[in-house]
Amino acid sequence: MFVGDEALASERIAETLARSRGLAYGDGVFETMRAHRGAIHWWPAHWARAACGAERLGIALPNRARVEAERDALLHEAPDGVVKWTLLRGAGARGYAPDPQAPPLWLLSAHPAPPPPSRDLRLRWCETRLAAQPRLAGIKHCNRLEQVLARAEWTRLDADEAACDDGLMRDADGRAIAATSANLFVYRDGGWRTPPVERCGIAGVCRGWAIDALGAHEAELSVEAVESADAIVLCNAVRGILPIARLGEVRWPSLHPAVSEALRRLAAAHPAFADNDDNAQ
Repeated sequence: MFVGDEALASERIAETLARSRGLAYGDGVFETMRAHRGAIHWWPAHWARAACGAERLGIALPNRARVEAERDALLHEAPDGVVKWTLLRGAGARGYAPDPQAPPLWLLSAHPAPPPPSRDLRLRWCETRLAAQPRLAGIKHCNRLEQVLARAEWTRLDADEAACDDGLMRDADGRAIAATSANLFVYRDGGWRTPPVERCGIAGVCRGWAIDALGAHEAELSVEAVESADAIVLCNAVRGILPIARLGEVRWPSLHPAVSEALRRLAAAHPAFADNDDNAQ
């Protein structure tokens, strides 16, 4: 862990975390990135989103060269998998008021890569709704309690109901926004659509790539618009594009040509997802 850009001694880490506003209030941002052969292909986009989130929250960015040096050292030890970078406002006294002089805390960690995506991914609708908060919308801040509550919904169900891979979340007005851990795209009327994230939701890095690469448009999506789509996919920077076979009782029994094309384009754009191109065959 680093305070500003100075590494903490191990005996000070627990004490610093205990006083961290990130631990107390979720006062920070984080990036979860796919590492492949010692590199993070979308690193510039991840840094830009973290910088946007830090500016929105008023957190000072650490020195980029120092972060990248530590990133490279971590990738040397763990060249493939997932890298998480967490940036917190820093330690402070009890209470909500931030200390403008407190140096930020940041840390990098490495994790195993997820398994390759299945061809039979299943979704369900979540009861937990996403609250509208434009000042936090789009950024990947550390308060993910809505997603935690949504993800916990189907752990309490029976085996058949619980046999799903993710859940779709709606806003307070019932419009589809995203899955608990991925952005949502639907293919209908000859084009790709994805919900806007100006009121709630996350502006995902893979989402940004897909909007440009697939010519997708932002559009509000009702439950009916999602369920009647020709195809739906999820996407995130760790797992790429995930074709969906079932949403509740609605089924998409075969891979739509538009999904196959999206998988091929992602495989060409990002080397970590080249193996996923097998799903496009």
